Amino acid sequence: MKVSLKNLIVPSIPLGVLLVIGFIILWLTAYFGARFETSPVQSPTFANNIESFIYPNSFLSNMLSIAFTLLNAFLLGQINNRFTIIRTRTFLPIFTFMLLMSSWNETHQANSSHLVLTIITLSLFYFFSMARDRNASEQAFVGSFLVSVSSLFVNPVILLIPICWIGFVIFQSFSLRTFLASIFGTLAPWILFISGKYLFQSGINFHQIINLTPNFEFNISAFSFPVLIYIASLIIILIISLIGMFSLSNSDAINTRNKLNFLVLLLLSLLVLSFIFRNQFALFLPLIALIFSLIFSHPFTLKHSNFYGIIFIVFCFVNIAYVVSKYILIK
Repeated sequence: MKVSLKNLIVPSIPLGVLLVIGFIILWLTAYFGARFETSPVQSPTFANNIESFIYPNSFLSNMLSIAFTLLNAFLLGQINNRFTIIRTRTFLPIFTFMLLMSSWNETHQANSSHLVLTIITLSLFYFFSMARDRNASEQAFVGSFLVSVSSLFVNPVILLIPICWIGFVIFQSFSLRTFLASIFGTLAPWILFISGKYLFQSGINFHQIINLTPNFEFNISAFSFPVLIYIASLIIILIISLIGMFSLSNSDAINTRNKLNFLVLLLLSLLVLSFIFRNQFALFLPLIALIFSLIFSHPFTLKHSNFYGIIFIVFCFVNIAYVVSKYILIK
């Protein structure tokens, strides 16, 4: 039996709408079933102040997160179409992203993380447009400015700026001009924010402004068996995706290869940051989901074989089983 993903790669409009509605229903099952993770999410003070306007874990809060997720899915599709990350139009990145975000109900409670993803995604438009342009100071400034703004909500994101500089080298756009523009873009939001705090508050407590306290404690027994199986499955699928992606690299344009290499570096950096700052790991999950979706979808779109079709079915099954396990094991 031949397993084909053609209908998902280029779905009809009714099927695409039906899939999106299905993901929204899957998302809302966590809310109506009260199946939220109990692990704490330590957001920076700035993010807590923003989220205080909306009652946490309310229906309005979930609908706002869903709205941002739909927006981010749209931006994800635009990135692929504009910069040809995958050299054909495909719905798979959106499908994968929506499935992961619906399954990871840890993210449903962290509204600021979805806004951060929107800002980071917009920054990618500027960084990707820098390819082979050592005079792209405007793009370097705006892209770094957006990353720095997002770090006001998730402080460890500021550590992605050096990764962006490595990206400049990968894109062959690194120069003194772009480097200085990136530094000024990084500093600008924090200077404005700290200045505002100084003007409107009597004193400044920098421990409340920025939260960069690492947590290296790791206890594998804290994870349930289904969670360990789920994480192991995603790691195996990611490795298969990377092997498939790099095996196709000779067929991609140089600019496309550079962007894919940068995305792999960005994904690895996010995984490391989520491990180091474990108290804020849920805030990194939307970012990880978006980058994972692009890398995962590359070989699954371009390689039409039964092997990848079966692996895709396994991926969908693992995510659905992960959601179902929460109803069985979480009280």
